[in-house]
Amino acid sequence: MPKLNVIVAAAAMAALAALTLPTTTQAQPWPQRPVRFIVGLGPGSAQDIAARLFGDQLSKRWGQPVVIENKPGADGIVAINAFVGAHDLHTLLFAASGTFTAHPTQYAKLPYDPSDLVPLARVSSTIIAVSVPTALNVNSLDELVALARREPGKLNLAPTPGTTEITFDNFMKAANITMTKIPYSDVTKALADLSENRVQVMVSGIAIVKAQIETGKVKLLAITNLKRAAAVPDLPTATEAGYPALALDGLIGLFGPKSLPPGTAERIAADVQAVAADPAMGPRLAATRQQLDPGGTAEFAAAVEAQRQSIAATAKALGIQPVR
Repeated sequence: MPKLNVIVAAAAMAALAALTLPTTTQAQPWPQRPVRFIVGLGPGSAQDIAARLFGDQLSKRWGQPVVIENKPGADGIVAINAFVGAHDLHTLLFAASGTFTAHPTQYAKLPYDPSDLVPLARVSSTIIAVSVPTALNVNSLDELVALARREPGKLNLAPTPGTTEITFDNFMKAANITMTKIPYSDVTKALADLSENRVQVMVSGIAIVKAQIETGKVKLLAITNLKRAAAVPDLPTATEAGYPALALDGLIGLFGPKSLPPGTAERIAADVQAVAADPAMGPRLAATRQQLDPGGTAEFAAAVEAQRQSIAATAKALGIQPVR
């Protein structure tokens, strides 16, 4: 009997120990190792700077380094493929939703599944503006529309492919105007032509034309964002100027894989909002012509989906068909 008692006691202790040890099915804390932010634009871009600013502060909250990897090219698909192909809980995509919400209107067969891009947290909004050469002597959207109506097809437009281009096409249709599109492999290559009035209109992030504005060769007429931006408080929104067809927000945020542990997305969003609460963060982003615009997981997901549906409806109304 004593021997039996010893065996029973040992079995009981083993069972108790098993209950106290973590199992492979138990949720583990996140992150457990360095986190990667894949960015679809190159180093020094506004999006890249925002990723580094937030990454630096989030690494302190997470107790793990945040590494930025720049993967520019192919309308954001290079970055998206790198993110999706990683199959890694610690690899996140730091991107503007406009990078991919227009993809279904451009590609007959996408090289990725859109459901693999799970919105986690909104970080900021790119300030998107309509810019013209100062030599054009146009000071408002009304004046631009009036000129385009007087001279149909004579104004040259440098389009920014994707969501921005589709939105501007929608504006032109609503305003009953036409312009001649001048395609560029990279919209930044249009800057010299814009400065010299060989191209009369560009719609892009303000950061792209910042240097030309400072030299006085280019001016801004309005921003497409839904609300005014602190970095350019005197510029009206397109909607305020009477052209709601030109409304577009440059939503920037973090996207993660579908396999993230339950509650992780909400925790990441809470951490992003905590970092955004730092009084220094807003001015630092404003210097790159972005506006701080943090948002939770559900809110960000709803905004991205609304943009996706809006762009799809606009493309359908314009008769745009995928050509790739």
